[in-house]
Amino acid sequence: MTPASSSSPGSHAAARASSLAHDLVGRLRERGLTIAVAESLTGGLVVASLVDVPGASKVVCGGVVAYQTELKASLLGVSETLLAEHGAVHPDVAASMAMGVRERLTLDGVNADIGLATTGVAGPDPQDGQPVGTVYVGIAWGDDVEVLPLALEGDRSAIRWATVVESLSAVGFMLDGPRE
Repeated sequence: MTPASSSSPGSHAAARASSLAHDLVGRLRERGLTIAVAESLTGGLVVASLVDVPGASKVVCGGVVAYQTELKASLLGVSETLLAEHGAVHPDVAASMAMGVRERLTLDGVNADIGLATTGVAGPDPQDGQPVGTVYVGIAWGDDVEVLPLALEGDRSAIRWATVVESLSAVGFMLDGPRE
């Protein structure tokens, strides 16, 4: 995933994402946990970063790229009312995407342990009244759903890769926290 000889602003973030993905896959394997990913603005970069790691098949159930708003409802179960009222870039949408992907990408009838979702505005234009750089990362684990709001800067590539880095970091941080 990481460009070998690129000096673009996103290349540093891509290298960081690769490092975080390697760490996260190892930690998920150690704990016997699985993850499913739903992506909008990142367009598959999160799950691609994860599956680039050898052994990822033990922990990554899969990913859904629901770039268009309608697909967030039909593929992930996000409420059409929620989408109509708030648009696709909203914390409740990120939470619903995370829960939806965790429930839909099952293995042998068992939900993924963790659902991770990204939605936001990479630019160049605002969307649904949200400025460029507005991002929400949803993480569903057990009965808990957390949403990380982000205000990122840069071009489309920089915002998308920064979202990947923040998403993988957030799951790692969640793994470090206490579980009841």
